[in-house]
Amino acid sequence: MSALWTLEALCARQGRKTVLEAASLAVAAGEVVGIVGPNGAGKTSLLRAGLGLLPVTAGRALLSGQAVGALKPEQRARLVGYLPQERRAAWNLPARMIAALGASELPEAEADALARACLARVGAGDLGERGVLDMSGGERARVLLARLLATRAPLLVADEPVAGLDPDAQLLTLDLLRAEAAAGAAVVVTLHDLGLAARSCDRVVVISRGRVVAEGAPREALSREILASVFGLDGTLVDTPAGLVLAAKRL
Repeated sequence: MSALWTLEALCARQGRKTVLEAASLAVAAGEVVGIVGPNGAGKTSLLRAGLGLLPVTAGRALLSGQAVGALKPEQRARLVGYLPQERRAAWNLPARMIAALGASELPEAEADALARACLARVGAGDLGERGVLDMSGGERARVLLARLLATRAPLLVADEPVAGLDPDAQLLTLDLLRAEAAAGAAVVVTLHDLGLAARSCDRVVVISRGRVVAEGAPREALSREILASVFGLDGTLVDTPAGLVLAAKRL
């Protein structure tokens, strides 16, 4: 199966600091790929460079086989939906209008109906008329997730989509993204919680100091050796009725 997103030996810098060094990744339809690593490891830089939002110094990124840099903004928007880590909003627009921005190519009535449906999916159906600046951080996160779902893009990229959410909202978010993958989308998420990554992702990519140091099924990528060398943990993944759980302690 051809990849919907391909990163080939990407290198990038921010100021004098190298934030990515020969990072490669290929993501196909129907899978959820989790990007994990310590703070400052390069997770967000990988996403931004791969989407053309951070200049690269070497390598290339492809969306559906097309060079990201050669795509017009509207072409890129049809191929990928992106949920950044920041949850800022400049104007106090109603939630339904924010969610509808994900479907800006549709007629207004259709975009509004889709936005309301996506808000209902994320458990925010009653927030449609409320201004996003009047919401809690968790409520605003749900609205922005609805906007991502409204894009209906074949590739969905979410940077820390569960950060700051309570446990049930975290599980809902990841269940919704898994449902998108089951329907044929490719999904990429960055996560800090290694246990959530192990339970929710088909494949895990570990980044350390701008390099991809492990990739594979959760048990393979989050091996005892990787947990020790990258995260400073003495641990392993354990099977439970609820799925894989990380049992670990600090070294």
